[in-house]
Amino acid sequence: MNLDSDACYRALSSRDRRFDGAFFVGVRSTGVYCRPICPARTPKRANTTFYRCAAAAAEAGYRPCLRCRPETAPGTPAWAGTSATVGRAVRLIREGALDRGSVGDLAARVGVGDRHLRRLFLEHIGATPQAVATSHRLHLAKRLLDDTDLPVAEIAFASGFGSVRRFNDAIRRCYDRTPRELRSVRRQRPGGAAPHTVVLRLAYRAPYDWPTLLAFLAARAIPGVESVADGVYRRTVRIGDATGTIAVRDLSQRQVLEASIRSSRPEALGPTVERLRHLFDLGADPEAVSAQLAVDPVLRPLVRRRPGLRVPGTWDPFEMTVRAILGQQVSVAAATTVAGRVAAAFGPRADDAGDGLEHLFPSADELA
Repeated sequence: MNLDSDACYRALSSRDRRFDGAFFVGVRSTGVYCRPICPARTPKRANTTFYRCAAAAAEAGYRPCLRCRPETAPGTPAWAGTSATVGRAVRLIREGALDRGSVGDLAARVGVGDRHLRRLFLEHIGATPQAVATSHRLHLAKRLLDDTDLPVAEIAFASGFGSVRRFNDAIRRCYDRTPRELRSVRRQRPGGAAPHTVVLRLAYRAPYDWPTLLAFLAARAIPGVESVADGVYRRTVRIGDATGTIAVRDLSQRQVLEASIRSSRPEALGPTVERLRHLFDLGADPEAVSAQLAVDPVLRPLVRRRPGLRVPGTWDPFEMTVRAILGQQVSVAAATTVAGRVAAAFGPRADDAGDGLEHLFPSADELA
């Protein structure tokens, strides 16, 4: 996928936030890659190269910038994929598919051969599946080092590395520093989080109509599983054998959602973040969406009236399937009440969840 270098350099020079995450800038004179909103002095045009995703910049030999933190940028269009196969493969990678299996296993899951999958990744993203997986692990690790006080060993496994030694080597190669050195120079110190709770900030592109999305979720919150109060969405969660809770609120001035995650297993943190990004549609580009919808004369005034609308996702596909079936013959309110009864009757108890959250939604096996 080709980028217009002149347009990218103009966006970099203006530090236009609309382009944050749309591309990354490799700076030859420093050997680092940055977001287009990096506060550092704008490099000379001759020293810049532009990439569609962070993995491609890393493949070219650049290190992540420690000032603008590329790992916190909104999801890029390239990472979403420009074909159905690449898009699905990227989602599986971000959920940990290559932490537990090979590229061949991933290719089989998306229905192509492994060599063809590599060709598709190079064509659409500019990096191999392994490079995308490594970049994702490193970015998650850097975020956890900066934003949490988790022990380094826990961060290694939470970010998808098979051993602490491999984690240390990868961090040193990528950042030219050890994990402890990276943590020692972080600007933001975590604080105020409850015990066993990790607080992460998930970036989005403004505008973001958080009140409307929250009202949608509030009207459909499953009693005992979900709740919405005081501008915060809470629910019990389960990924594999890991259980816990999430609480999400909007920090609009910083253009991030703040997610407080409590999980029984640290390796579930990565998949939890990806599900949150899907649930709250954080990968959307509202400028592009509005430009396309505003072409229609009927939609144009609606788009202008409600900027930043998002399409709510779902935490779990099976849960969404059950809710769709329950809602076919009754109202939304009635279906939500019945879903709460299903959870109370068949869902496991959620220990120490608080805030009226008492159950996990039952899995297919439990409901069967």
